[in-house]
Amino acid sequence: MLKASLHKQIVFCDFDGTMTAVETFVGMLKVFTPELSAQLMPQMYNRHLSLREGVRKLVESIPSQRYQEILEYAAEQPIRSGLSEFLKYLKTKNIPFIIVSGGLRSMIEIVLSKHNLEDLCSAIYAIEVETTGQYLKVYSSFEEGNELVAKAEVMQQYIAEETIAIGDSVTDINMSLKADRVFARDKLINYLDNEEKPYQVWEDFFDILKAFQEDQFPS
Repeated sequence: MLKASLHKQIVFCDFDGTMTAVETFVGMLKVFTPELSAQLMPQMYNRHLSLREGVRKLVESIPSQRYQEILEYAAEQPIRSGLSEFLKYLKTKNIPFIIVSGGLRSMIEIVLSKHNLEDLCSAIYAIEVETTGQYLKVYSSFEEGNELVAKAEVMQQYIAEETIAIGDSVTDINMSLKADRVFARDKLINYLDNEEKPYQVWEDFFDILKAFQEDQFPS
C-alpha cells in the first residue's frame, strides 16, 4: 500500500479505449464472440446487465484454443496520443499510475510491452484468464457487486491526499464517483452528467498532461 505522506496524488486509469486509441477489449469480444456480443453489450451499456455477468458470459464463450489469437489481436492495437509523454511526466513527479481495467491483464501487458511502457506503470489490476479448459475461464481478486474488477475497491487499497481517475465508459463510473478528480471522455461523460459528478473533458493524454503541468483540475 502506498503511503499518503509519500504520494500526494495517485492516478487510476482505465485501459481499453482510454490508454488505447480504440476499444481493445470490446473490439476483441466483437471479433471472437460476435453474436453474443451483439446481444449482451447493449444491455451492459444500458446498465440492464451487470458488467460482472456480461463480461464473464462473453469471455467464457471463447474456446481456449483461440487464446493465442487474442494476444496477437491485442498486440496490434494503437495507444492513445500523448500516453508515453504523460507517463514519463508522472514518473518524474513520483506520481503512481495504476491501471484498473475490466479487460484481460494479458492483453494489457502485451500492449504495454510493445510500446515500452511497462516500467512507467506502478500496478495493473485486471481480469485474469485460465486457458486449460475447453473454454476460457475468468477470475478476479476484486470481483464484487456488478463488476468483475471492482475499480472503487482497488482504489481503497491505496492512500493518497488526492485520487485522480481517467476513463471513457460504463466500466469507469464507480471509479469516477470515488475519485477526487476525474478526466472523462466518450460515454463516461453522459454517465457522469447523470450522476452530477464534476469532471474535465479530454481527448488525448496531451490534454491531461497540460492540466497537470498547469495544475488546472476540475473543482
